[in-house]
Amino acid sequence: MAVAATLLPAAAHADEGMWMPSQLPEIAAQLKAAGFQGDPAGLAELAKPPMNAVVKVGGATGAFVSGDGLVLTNHHVAFGVIQYNSNKDRDLIGNGFIAANRDAELPANPDYRVLVTTGFDRITDKILADARGKTGRAYYDAVDAASKAAVAECESEVGYRCSVANMYYGTDFYLIKQLELKDIRLVYAPPEAIGNYGDEIDNFVWPRHSGDFTILRAYVGKDGKPAAYSKDNVPYRPPAHLQISTDPVGEGDYAMLAGYPGVTYRHRMASEFKSQIEWQLPARVALFDGMIDTIEAATAAKPSAKVLYASQVASLKNGLKRAQGELDGLRRSDAVSARAADEKAMLAWLGKQSDAKAIQADIAAAQKVLDAGAATRERDQLFGLIRGQPQLLRSAVTLQRLAAERGKPDAQRESGFQQRDEALIEGSLKQVQRRYDADVEKALLSDLLKRYRALPAAQRIAEVDAVFGGDDAQAKAAIDALYAQTKLGDEAERLRWLRAAPADVAASTDPLMLAAAKLLPAVLRQEETDKSREGDLLRLRPAYMRALIGYRKSQGRAVYPDANSTLRVSYGKVSTMSPRDGVTYVPLTTVQGIVEKHTGKAPFDAPKPLRDAIAKGDFGGTADPKLKTQTVDFLTNLDTTGGNSGSPVLDANGRLIGLNFDSNWEAVSASWMFDPRYKRAIHVDMRYLRWLLAKVYPAPHLLKEMNLPAE
Repeated sequence: MAVAATLLPAAAHADEGMWMPSQLPEIAAQLKAAGFQGDPAGLAELAKPPMNAVVKVGGATGAFVSGDGLVLTNHHVAFGVIQYNSNKDRDLIGNGFIAANRDAELPANPDYRVLVTTGFDRITDKILADARGKTGRAYYDAVDAASKAAVAECESEVGYRCSVANMYYGTDFYLIKQLELKDIRLVYAPPEAIGNYGDEIDNFVWPRHSGDFTILRAYVGKDGKPAAYSKDNVPYRPPAHLQISTDPVGEGDYAMLAGYPGVTYRHRMASEFKSQIEWQLPARVALFDGMIDTIEAATAAKPSAKVLYASQVASLKNGLKRAQGELDGLRRSDAVSARAADEKAMLAWLGKQSDAKAIQADIAAAQKVLDAGAATRERDQLFGLIRGQPQLLRSAVTLQRLAAERGKPDAQRESGFQQRDEALIEGSLKQVQRRYDADVEKALLSDLLKRYRALPAAQRIAEVDAVFGGDDAQAKAAIDALYAQTKLGDEAERLRWLRAAPADVAASTDPLMLAAAKLLPAVLRQEETDKSREGDLLRLRPAYMRALIGYRKSQGRAVYPDANSTLRVSYGKVSTMSPRDGVTYVPLTTVQGIVEKHTGKAPFDAPKPLRDAIAKGDFGGTADPKLKTQTVDFLTNLDTTGGNSGSPVLDANGRLIGLNFDSNWEAVSASWMFDPRYKRAIHVDMRYLRWLLAKVYPAPHLLKEMNLPAE
C-alpha cells in the first residue's frame, strides 16, 4: 500500500500527545473515555471558551482569569518583569509585590508581550506554491517569501502579530493570528521564597512545594486596541476568562492542559537522537555551567550586579538542569538504540510500500544534509553565544544588522528585522541597563572567547580573531578597550543609533559598533549556509514524516505533530508515579512539606508569614477534605515540555484547577522520547494560590475580581 498522506490522529494513550485544537474532534471518543464532560468539538474553536482564554505570555503560557484582563502565569515566567522592577532600594524578588489598586500596578519591561490567538488556518498550498521544484537556498527563500507575504497581509489589521507555523517538518503550514497586547503590568507576585521555593535543588524534582505563580494585567488604549504603556490605558476586556475551581482535586481526576509548548523532537531521525545525546546535551551542560560560574564569580562582591543578572542566571540554571536531566533520561531509556531500532523497522516497512523508492531517496539526501551540518556545530554554537549572551555586544550587532536590513524593501528584510519587529527591538534596547554590568559582561565574553579559541584551527572565524585577537592576552586587551570607550551602556545612545540613518550607523566610530560591523560578515555567511541547509531539510523532511506517519498508523499509534510554540492540548489525570523500585510518588503535596524542608537558609527559607499561617492551621475552604490540610502542588500524567510553563490545567468541566510549572526529573527527556512510565507534570494547586491570597499575603480585591470566596 502507498504511504498514507493523511495527518489525522490515530488512537493514542490518554496521557500522550500535544494535540492541535483542530485535531480534538477526531479524538472525541478518547477524551470522553478519559472523563471530559464538555463537547470536544468546542475545544477546536479558538475564538470560544476555554481556548480563547489561554494566551502566550513571554516565551511561555498564561490564562485570563478575570473580565478585566488579569493574567495568571508562573513566577518564573514573569521573573524578568519582577526583576525589571527591582533595585537595591525595592527588592520585589525577595519581598514580593501586591498592587493595592490598579494605579499601583507596575509596567513590565517594554518588550514583554501577551498574545491572544484568534486564528489558526492551514495555508500549505500558498506557502509551497513557488517552492516546488527548487532546492537549497532557493527553496528556503520561496518558503520565506510566501510566509512573509502571508504575515504582512495578516498584520494589515492593526494590533495583530502573525506568524507561519511549520507542522510535520515542512509538510504543512498554518497561519497563526494573535492579538498583541503590549501594555502588561505586574499585579501580584509572591516572595521568591514562595514562588521559587527550593530553587535549583528542587527544580525538576518531586515532591515540590512551590507557589510558582504571578498575576499580571493586560491593558489597551481607550479605544480598546493594543497600545504601548500609557497611564491613560484601560484594562483589556478579554472575550472570555477561566473560572478557578473551588472543588477538591484528587488522584484519578481528569485533567487537561492547554498551552504553548516550545519544541519537541520526537519525530526526528535516529542520527539526530544520537547527536543530541553524544554531543549537544553534554556540550550544553558544559557551556551553561561555565557561564553560570562566570557570572556568579563576577557578581559575588557586587550585590547590585547580582540583582541585574538574577533573571539571566535563573534562565541558565534552568537550562542547565534541564539539559542534564534530558541527558540522564535519554541514557536511562537507551534512546540511541531504541530510536535506531524503531527507524530500522520503519524503513523495513517502507520498503514494502508502492511509493518507497522516491521516499527512500529523499530520506538518504536529508541524512547527507545533517552530516554536513555536524562538521561546524561547535563553532556555530559558540559564535551564537558570543554575539548573543553579552548585552552590549548583542545590542551593537542588532543595531548594525537592522541598519543593513533597512536598506532593503521590507518584504526582503531578514525575519526579526522587519518594520514589524522594530518596536520589540526598541524594547530590548531600553531594558539593557537594568540587566547589564560592564565587569560581568567582560568576564562572560572572555570565558566564551576562551572556549572558542580551544576549537581546532580550521574552526576559527577570521572576523572573530580580527576583533578579539588570537590569545588570552590579546582578547583581554581588546575587551577592555571596547568596554572602556563604548557609549552603548547609555540607553539614549542605543536609541540614537536605533533611529539613525543606515549610512550614519555604518560611519559610527563607537568601538563596539565597529566590532559589530566587523563581525557582521561572519554572521551573514553563517546564515547563508544555515538557510541553504534549512531549505533542503524543508524539502526533504516531509518524506521522512510520510514514512513515519504511515508506519505509526500501521501500529495504531498517535501522529500528533512535534510541538513548535503553537497552541496545543494534552489530557490525562491526576496521577501517582513509581520512578524506581520501592518508591511511589503520591500526587499531592501539602504545607507540611514546606515546614519539613525549611532550614532558614535559601532556597529553603520559608517566609515567616507563611510559617505562621501554616502553624495557625486556618485553611478554611481551601483545605483538602481527605488530607485535612492545605495542599500546595499536584502531579499529573499530562504531556508537556518547555513553553508549557504557566499553562492552565483544567478539570473535566473546563474549570481551572492548577498552573503547570515543571516536569519531574525522570521526564525531562520527554521532549525527545515519551515514556508513559515516567512522564509527569507538576502544577501549583489553585487551592494554594487562593489560600495565599486570602490568609498569607492577602489580596482580597483580587479574590473578589476572580469571583472567588474571600476566605
